[in-house]
Amino acid sequence: MIQLHYYPSTAAMVPHILLEEIGVPFQRVLVDRMANAHKTPEYLRLNPNGLIPVLVDGDLVLYETAAVALHLCDSHPEARLAPAMGTNERAHFYKWLTWLSNTMQATLGLYFYPERWVDEGNAEGAKQLRRHAQAKVGAMLDQLDAHVASTGGPWFLGREYSALDPYLFTLCRWTRNFDSGRARERANLGPYLQRMLERPALQRVFASEELKPPYV
Repeated sequence: MIQLHYYPSTAAMVPHILLEEIGVPFQRVLVDRMANAHKTPEYLRLNPNGLIPVLVDGDLVLYETAAVALHLCDSHPEARLAPAMGTNERAHFYKWLTWLSNTMQATLGLYFYPERWVDEGNAEGAKQLRRHAQAKVGAMLDQLDAHVASTGGPWFLGREYSALDPYLFTLCRWTRNFDSGRARERANLGPYLQRMLERPALQRVFASEELKPPYV
C-alpha cells in the first residue's frame, strides 16, 4: 500500500489531495514536525533533506512535491490528472508545475523562514526579506489571477481538473494570514478557491488533517 509521510497544512497536502482524488487505498504516516520527527535518523533515511512529504510506493521512495505529483499522475492515468503526453497542453502542465514548485513555493519559503537566509540575530534583515518575499508573492498571485481569468474554465488549465489544482490551492492557502494581498481577495482566484473547497476529496483531506477555518 502507498504510504504518505505528511504533516498537516504542509506541501504534503498536494499529494494528499491527489490520492483522495485518485481513490486508491493509502496510509497516512504523521511526521510530527513539532517534535522534530523530520530530523530523526529514520526519516532522514527516507529524505536526507529532512523535508515533508515523502511518498513510499512499493520499493519506490520519493520526495520533492512536484516529483510525487508527477508520479501519481503517471502511475494512475485513469484519473486523468494531467494532459496527454506529447501535447502542447502537457508542456504547459510541466511549465506550471515547475513554476509552482521552483518559483512560488520557493518564494513562500523565504516569507515563512527568512531567518534561515540572514546572519544569526539579524532581525531587521529577516523582516526586510520577509517583506520583499510577500511583495513578490503578491505579483505572482496577480499573474495566477490573470491566468485563471484567461482559461474560460473552472480549473487552472480550463475545463479539465489536473494535479496543478491541488498544488495551486495549497500555495494559495499559505497566504491566508498575510496582512494584505491574500489569494482569496483576488477577483478570479477567490471564486476558484471556493470551487476547490467544494470538492469532496479536499473536504476529506481537511477532515483527516483536522484543519480548521479559515481554509483559504
